[in-house]
Amino acid sequence: MENIRTRVVRFTDQTGQIHIGLDEGEVIKRLPGEWRIADLLRVRVDTMREMVATASAEIPAESVRLLAPLDGLTEVWAAGVTYSRSRDARVEETTEPTVYDRIYEAERPELFFKAPAWRVVTDGQPIAVREDSAINVPEPELGLVINAFGEIAGYVVVNDVSSRSIEGDNPLYLPQAKIYAGSCSVSSGIVPVWLTDIAALEIGMWVYRAGAVVFEGRTSTSSFHRPAAGLVPYLTSFMRFPDGVVLSTGTGIVPELDFNLAPGDTVEIRIENVGSLTNTVLRTAEWLDSVGS
Repeated sequence: MENIRTRVVRFTDQTGQIHIGLDEGEVIKRLPGEWRIADLLRVRVDTMREMVATASAEIPAESVRLLAPLDGLTEVWAAGVTYSRSRDARVEETTEPTVYDRIYEAERPELFFKAPAWRVVTDGQPIAVREDSAINVPEPELGLVINAFGEIAGYVVVNDVSSRSIEGDNPLYLPQAKIYAGSCSVSSGIVPVWLTDIAALEIGMWVYRAGAVVFEGRTSTSSFHRPAAGLVPYLTSFMRFPDGVVLSTGTGIVPELDFNLAPGDTVEIRIENVGSLTNTVLRTAEWLDSVGS
């Protein structure tokens, strides 16, 4: 599914120092100085491209540990009900179906805060499900990496883990359903905007339980109900993000109501030309004990 290898990454070297660089597969080319991902998002895309081009010192990829590619004051936000499948799923689960029908057809999208950079996990780290939710689901989404000027600078894979039954009880419970420890995972590299188009990218998700696939789904960004870039002004026109922001663009893959993501499961998400993301599942209490954020 995926064929672009060059990604901007954040990593720790063998001394424990944090750096950023270009992951090109077998090697990572380190960017000079002590730049952060946030520094790349404080400048316009043309300048970011020039900065990224200065990467040179090669480090074997196997000798580093990749971190979530977000730092500083960067935040993650998300959009909802941007695919017809998402609208249909919300209508199925909720006591207030007309709310989701209306937002699907409205010009103004649903937007909500998801996580600050320090609370985001990445590939290979655990995600969590709430103990007080009867139905929990992973939500595979394309994330737009947006700079301080409101320009799309790159793309990531996002898992917007959600407590479906909590939101279904009452739409006003959305923050509790969406914002909790272990609910936000992002792929370990940012694909720069100049390397791929997002008009028709294949998205796939697999959930494994005891080694067997218990859920599989596919969709495409061509099924967006509204242009992904059209979401950006609703977020950036009325707030400033000095270190940039990731806007997760909603999901087109939602399991049926008889599916519940459970501790011990593994979720794999792949987005063509963007990357992959794999996480095991813990309960929130276990997640807090092991990750501590």
